[in-house]
Amino acid sequence: MPTEAVPLIHPQWPAPANVGALCTTREGGISQPPWDSLNLGCHVGDNPEHVQKNRLRLAHQAGLKANRIGWLNQVHGTEVAELTPGNVQTIPDADASFTRHPGIACAILTADCLPVILADQAGTVVGAAHAGWRSLCGGVLENLIAAMAVDPTELIAWLGPAIGPQKFEVGPEVREAFVAKNPESGGAFSSEGAREGHYLADIYHLARIRLAAAGVTNVHGGGFCTVSDEARFYSYRRDGQTGRMSTLVWIER
Repeated sequence: MPTEAVPLIHPQWPAPANVGALCTTREGGISQPPWDSLNLGCHVGDNPEHVQKNRLRLAHQAGLKANRIGWLNQVHGTEVAELTPGNVQTIPDADASFTRHPGIACAILTADCLPVILADQAGTVVGAAHAGWRSLCGGVLENLIAAMAVDPTELIAWLGPAIGPQKFEVGPEVREAFVAKNPESGGAFSSEGAREGHYLADIYHLARIRLAAAGVTNVHGGGFCTVSDEARFYSYRRDGQTGRMSTLVWIER
C-alpha cells in the first residue's frame, strides 16, 4: 500500500460531518513530464501504470477503496450518472455523477474546466460536475441538481480550481450562448484586456448564476486560477499536453 503523502486541497464549505471532499493538485505522484506528477487522467497519453499508481496513492490518502471511486468518461456534455455499488466501475459517458451510497466517491477530472461538488445538508446525497463552459451552458448543473432529487435550497456547493477570469478568453458566441439562457450572465464577461471581438469570462461567476437560478445559493470556493498557478495546477490552455487533477466527494461509511 502506498504511503507517500499527496498534497490535497480540502474544501472550505459547511458540509455535514459525514461528507468527505478533496481536490488534488499536480503534486505528489510519479508521472513524468509533461504529466508531472500526480496525473489522474487515463486519456492524456501518460503511462497507464503511472496513472493507476497515482490513483491508488490518492485513494489511500483519502481513505477510500480505489474500486469505489466513480471515474467518468467526460465528453463536455450534460449527462448525469448515478453511482451504485453495482456500477461504480463502469465508467459511463457523463459529465456529472451523484450517489446516495456511503463509501462511493464521485470523481471529476479537470485541467482548466470547473469542478463543482454538491452535498445536501442532511448528508444523504452528494454529487459532482465537470462544468467546462459547454457543459455549464448546456445545463449540467441543473441536470445534476434535478437528479439528486432534494430541495435545491438544502444543497451546498463548492467550486474547485479552474481557469481564472483574467485568463479565460472566449469568442462572442460563448457570451451569446450564456446570455441567451440567463441575461444576467452578461456581467460575467468583460472586453477589457481581451483581444478585439473577444471577452474575458469569469466561469466562477457564471456557475454561481446558474446555481442560483436553480435554487442553490449556499455556494463556496472559487478564487483559483489553474493557468496562473503552474506550480500547483495542470492547465490544458497553458500547456496543451498535460495531466489532470481530480475533485472528489463522498459520503463516509
